[in-house]
Amino acid sequence: METTLFSLTGFAVLVRILANPLANVLQKQLTHRAIDPLILTSATFGLLTVACLTGWQQLMFAGLSDTFWLNMVLTSLFAVLGNVFLVRALRVGDLSVLGPINAYKSVVGLLLGVLLLHEVPNGWGMVGMLLIIAGSYVVITNRHEPLSWDTLQRPEVRLRLLALVFSAADGAFLKKAILESTPFVAFFYWCGLSFAFTLGWISLTARRGWQPQFTALMSHKGQLAGLCVLVGLTQFTSNIVLSRMSVGYTLALFQLSALVSVGLGYHFFREQHIARKLLGAGIMVAGAMLITLLG
Repeated sequence: METTLFSLTGFAVLVRILANPLANVLQKQLTHRAIDPLILTSATFGLLTVACLTGWQQLMFAGLSDTFWLNMVLTSLFAVLGNVFLVRALRVGDLSVLGPINAYKSVVGLLLGVLLLHEVPNGWGMVGMLLIIAGSYVVITNRHEPLSWDTLQRPEVRLRLLALVFSAADGAFLKKAILESTPFVAFFYWCGLSFAFTLGWISLTARRGWQPQFTALMSHKGQLAGLCVLVGLTQFTSNIVLSRMSVGYTLALFQLSALVSVGLGYHFFREQHIARKLLGAGIMVAGAMLITLLG
């Protein structure tokens, strides 16, 4: 594990766990300014696609297998669904809750890794998953509202759970595509195909309302540019780590960002019950580290 911590992989993990919660802050701020999540997601993917063209010499436009294209289409579809549901959850929920709930992604990722990539976790990996589940219990409940079916039916929790399922599936299929190309090639087509899917979604559901939304978004160019940089860093560093580690363990390690999400939720939005949420996030981080170090 020492080589992981002090290598390109370790640096990529560090950048990812810092960039992702910061991107969530900007997404939450922009949706609070009445920006539709679908329009915001589409603009992000579109600008990232244009930015990728600056590295066109590293792109592959031929010689990619049918399996690669199938995996990229599925990856992009799941990425769009995951991002739209995530932004909708951030609009109505607390960042300090929704960030740590993302720890369930590592559980879904482990299961998909077994089914799609034959990446079987050991006993310590299973213990780590149980810690993640226990920590999430602490985060999303309080003394006045014990965990129940009603808690799971809260709109922000339901949307966040949907988002993490789709994004975990995105990660599993993305790794299969990366293994047949490179992290950068997969990143480019992830952006481009996802942008195409969002345009199709907009044409079907928001054909008349996108122009005022786009105008409103352009009045926050600085935040949009920052969001694109952070989302790009989040995804590209994720690709680097996925090319070197199993899907489940990669997603588990990314849960170190739970502590960052709790801190940012308090700093930017004055969200409450931070001590309890930090405890729960810490338990989930312990589970994620157990999976990474001993899994």
